[in-house]
Amino acid sequence: MNHCLRATYNFRMKASGHQINRITVKAMMVLSLVALLTVVSGYMQSPQPDEGAAAHIFQLSIVAFVPVMLVFFATADWTKPCRSMRSLSVPAAALSLAFAALYFLEHYYYLRH
Repeated sequence: MNHCLRATYNFRMKASGHQINRITVKAMMVLSLVALLTVVSGYMQSPQPDEGAAAHIFQLSIVAFVPVMLVFFATADWTKPCRSMRSLSVPAAALSLAFAALYFLEHYYYLRH
């Protein structure tokens, strides 16, 4: 009986870890796309002397991304690392584009407009 309870407990812990991992992947996608969209919205505005709401939304999405990513790594199934890393492709691409667009926006775009 003790073995049966232990197996049930292990199954539930693995299942809940998998569910948490799936939620963190979705959260990372949302946060990275929010960051990208807020930077893209900066191209539609004239340069402002002070940071606007979009800058704060970008900063908050990046700050929130870090603990979500840590939970993702803590709950990832490391017996299948390719599957775990593949789910990071969209958030990584969106964040890379967001930071590249932000760099271009601050260093080149505003200088021309």
